Amino acid sequence: MKKAELVAAIAAQTELSKKDAEKALNAFTEVVTAEMKKGEKVQIVGFGTFEVSERAEREGRNPQTGETMVIKASKTPKFKPGKALKDEVNA
Repeated sequence: MKKAELVAAIAAQTELSKKDAEKALNAFTEVVTAEMKKGEKVQIVGFGTFEVSERAEREGRNPQTGETMVIKASKTPKFKPGKALKDEVNA
């Protein structure tokens, strides 16, 4: 499902216009992104948790040359589905 399809589905389910549904979706993604940039997690009970995972610095290899290189430490977004979402998907 692409963003336009998601907006259309939200609009149909909530009886909002597509324009308002897109504003709501954009606001949701902006708030989640802003909180994760601050290092906070966003928990939606029954759906899941968006959080930041930290990766330590590690040694890797350049696949073209085989030369070892250092991969810098980084942060990556992570989503953990909630129990209700898992149960619904597996039903």
